Amino acid sequence: MSDGGPVLSLPLFVHSGARAATTCLYRCGNACAHEAPNTSDNEYFGEVAKNVLSRRGVFKAGAVMAAAAGGFAALAGTATAAPAALSKRPGRPVPGTDFEPVAPNTADAVVIPRGYEQDVVIRWGDAVEYGAPKFDPAKQTAAAQAKQFGYNNDFVGLIDNGHDSWLMVVNHEYTTETQMFPAGTYDANNPAREHAEIAWAAHGLSVVQVRRSRKGGLEVVPSRYGRRITLNTEFEVRGPAAGSKYLKTSADPSGRRVFGTQNNCSGGVTPWGTVLSGEENFNQYFANANTVTDPAVAQRLARYGISGGASTRKWERFDQRWDIAAEPNEVNRFGWVVEIDPNDPASTPVKHTALGRFKHEAANIAIARDGRVVVYMGDDERFDYIYKFVSSGKYKKGTSAFARRHNSSLLDDGTLYVARFTGDSPAGEIDGSGKLPADGEFDGTGQWIPLASGNKSFVDGFSAEEVYVFTRLAADKVGATKMDRPEDIEPNPVNGRVYAALTNNTNRGAAGKPAADEANPRTNNKNGHILEWEEDRGDAASPKFSWRLLLVCGDPATADTYFGGFPKDQVSPISCPDNVAFDPYGNLWISTDGNELGSNDGLFSVPVEGPERGHVKQFLTVPVGAETCGPVITSDFVLVAVQHPGEDGTPTAPTSHWPDGGTSIARPAIVSVWKSGR
Repeated sequence: MSDGGPVLSLPLFVHSGARAATTCLYRCGNACAHEAPNTSDNEYFGEVAKNVLSRRGVFKAGAVMAAAAGGFAALAGTATAAPAALSKRPGRPVPGTDFEPVAPNTADAVVIPRGYEQDVVIRWGDAVEYGAPKFDPAKQTAAAQAKQFGYNNDFVGLIDNGHDSWLMVVNHEYTTETQMFPAGTYDANNPAREHAEIAWAAHGLSVVQVRRSRKGGLEVVPSRYGRRITLNTEFEVRGPAAGSKYLKTSADPSGRRVFGTQNNCSGGVTPWGTVLSGEENFNQYFANANTVTDPAVAQRLARYGISGGASTRKWERFDQRWDIAAEPNEVNRFGWVVEIDPNDPASTPVKHTALGRFKHEAANIAIARDGRVVVYMGDDERFDYIYKFVSSGKYKKGTSAFARRHNSSLLDDGTLYVARFTGDSPAGEIDGSGKLPADGEFDGTGQWIPLASGNKSFVDGFSAEEVYVFTRLAADKVGATKMDRPEDIEPNPVNGRVYAALTNNTNRGAAGKPAADEANPRTNNKNGHILEWEEDRGDAASPKFSWRLLLVCGDPATADTYFGGFPKDQVSPISCPDNVAFDPYGNLWISTDGNELGSNDGLFSVPVEGPERGHVKQFLTVPVGAETCGPVITSDFVLVAVQHPGEDGTPTAPTSHWPDGGTSIARPAIVSVWKSGR
């Protein structure tokens, strides 16, 4: 404490990249400055088999089969056909992408195309539940925050509520205490309990009812569905690891009840009308891992990036569950996919252990040919993996309470898989430069490797409960492919293919680190790429797939970028893809996080079929210091979550006053955009 009041002091650390240092610290524990947790020596299968050129024949045969089934036909060209695609020229815009691209910029505003309008739907501190007081950042309390819209909104999902009305569900990924409180009132070295309790209430999710406004966007309607889920909300633990000895604590000796969810990044709306949400960077919240002396426990903690003494937020001072020395299993109760039922405000949210524990970016669903439910998931860490889960039981159509309960239960019994990618080009053609191989594309085949099913483990030396609780270590053991930060993964509802955002990995190809491979073809991959695959025979439950890269992101003027064969002089520059979504026409939409090209982050459209395939166009940019999250694309409007605006500044030297302007505090918010003259 100084004579002038509490001191706002950030812990010292090394920061790199385009993202603000404060964002790195509070969102992911400054992961980019630490060694990647995956130090396993599992060999990438593609390196073993890359020179077995007969695999090309296998891939092409699979593509022909898919073409016969109406699947990957547009992607099954031969090596001689690929260069011809480079001669494409822009034609008539694909429906859904008929807008004038927004130019890269650094404005402290949401910048949209000409002919469109925008409005804020809801912002941090706005009322969610009845009785919420008017937001006042200078007088905030935990009780107020528990009824108000939370901080740092990420995923946005809409569930049809009838009559141009929806239930809107929003994740609140993390808190940035140095931005949330007025200058001089928060001491990062000695936080007050009230600050911690406000932060606990600002995490989690919000549910609000929204409708079309007269202007054309969305507006919040006070209703009985308004609900806040916070770090104090009780969750039910379900699935094969429920009751595991690794989940039991002094507060919950059953291992079946957890208070709260945190670091909820992206998510997905299920076909039965619930929401799945991924718990991501939970590791940074837990203190005193350096007190652990058991080598096996220390290894498990390290693999999840959990190390050191005091945490950044120092919550362990106020609740021992954040102290690994006092509660060694509490950390294992985070890192799951959670499910909430917005239609039932009294329902208990669920943590699904059958989907594995890692840094979940999201969870999105496809229905297999035989009716089983398939969930796609990415582990957002450098050199971590892509997963899917296939249920044992079958989906029942509908969104009734009965259908919701039945279909939710499907996520508790099935098989968890991890992906192995194999390139189809000779090793010498993948040199880390981003240069396309001789066949004109980065492509190949893949295999889903089973990890566990119910109480049966397929991993030597691991029990089933160990596979579910320590999924990363199990995936290491079976030789999964180390990817460049797999984030949001979603099946396209129009063409059935699956698309994954690989955000970046500047450690790729560094000394002692995995080299470039065909699925991750650039060393020092600071701009990321988009992966596209189709399951064998077009069946989401298949154990095999064929894949290729749709985009290798970055500055189109550089040689190491690729835009699906579309002319590079006609596309918008794009860097660090994060979330993906689809419009009703099947076009891919991509939001970015950490733009390395000197512009604000944004939202981009890209057709995935026909002559416009790969034509990236920037639809909007977000304010200074912010990232673009949670895109929802409909035929009438677009929703984006503007996360951490102004986080590159401080309360005494703010860089953003969005969205309220003037001298106001920057507030994360949801924005709707629609075409003028609706």
